[in-house]
Amino acid sequence: MKNLLLTTTAVGLMAVTAAQADIDIGVAGPMTGQYASFGEQFRIGAEQAVADINAAGGVNGEMLKLSVGDDACDPKQAVAVANQFAAQGVSFVAGHFCSGSSIPASQVYADELIVQISPGSTNPDFTDKRPGDGVFRVCGRDDQQGEVASQYIIENFPDAKVAFINDKTAYGKGLADQTQANYEAAGKSPAIVEAYSAGEKDYTALVTKMKEAGVDLVYVGGYHTEAGLILRQMRSQGMEAVLMSGDALVAQEYWAITGDAGAGTLMTFSPDPRKSEAASSVVDTLSAAGKTAEGYVLYTYAAIQAWADAANAAGSTDYDAVVGALNENTFQTVIGELNFDDKGDVTLPGYVVYEWKDGDYDYVDAAN
Repeated sequence: MKNLLLTTTAVGLMAVTAAQADIDIGVAGPMTGQYASFGEQFRIGAEQAVADINAAGGVNGEMLKLSVGDDACDPKQAVAVANQFAAQGVSFVAGHFCSGSSIPASQVYADELIVQISPGSTNPDFTDKRPGDGVFRVCGRDDQQGEVASQYIIENFPDAKVAFINDKTAYGKGLADQTQANYEAAGKSPAIVEAYSAGEKDYTALVTKMKEAGVDLVYVGGYHTEAGLILRQMRSQGMEAVLMSGDALVAQEYWAITGDAGAGTLMTFSPDPRKSEAASSVVDTLSAAGKTAEGYVLYTYAAIQAWADAANAAGSTDYDAVVGALNENTFQTVIGELNFDDKGDVTLPGYVVYEWKDGDYDYVDAAN
């Protein structure tokens, strides 16, 4: 087993639960940077899961200690976080968020025999090419998400000129490519296919190109920060095209960026776990504490639930024993009853389409 000991200059890592904790686990995501709202979702879900599990007696009678790793959605920093978790001796990591972080980090976890369950990495390669059998996810995949999005576009915008744009990341490009491939398989041709650079502030040249092409719907493979800016710049140029994207728009920050211009934005995401009876007590607890249950909060909670239940079933936190239990058992979680297939993908209901309206997102049928 190889342990690479790194300095902490690029890595934010801190313990957040209290004394007499016997089992170290981690949660990792973008705790800082432009996608920090998703890191906050991960942290909230993980802290609540650990608090609830410890209150119920812990895992095999031992308390959990949670450490938070900040990868800022940067692949190199994600690997540094993973190596620091390994040096710390964690048994399990709920993370990462960005597929471009989860995929390289998964190699470290596989080498170090640390179970990894991602709450939010949707690129198919994360499990299709997983480096070890301890790599799982509780979210869906972009090939599933792309199929749902393309079908919705074809059925509801049959004569539209559609642009497919992406931010060149593992997540954004992968999602846009999957959606575009399904769209083209139905005999449709995109009006424009373009890439843009994440982190920029001025997308007016791209918007102008789409406006001149008469684009009616813009499919964005990317994150909410850039998507929100692109939408605002579309509207400032008088472009009324619908913007559609994927699960990286499930953050209130999207509306904070767009304001009322965000109304009518479409996105795909898994069925909203906040509406589930299984999640009601956790949602109420978070709400009473002034915390959100949006987006990937409950997915992170469920990832820790599944690992803890597997460790209890195995009677151990040993890697092989827990992996075996994850493969063999069905788990009752806040996002529903789930189990894992032979790739480490979760068996849960697929994606649905949401619409942003009045500062929040809801199912399209419920919003209309």
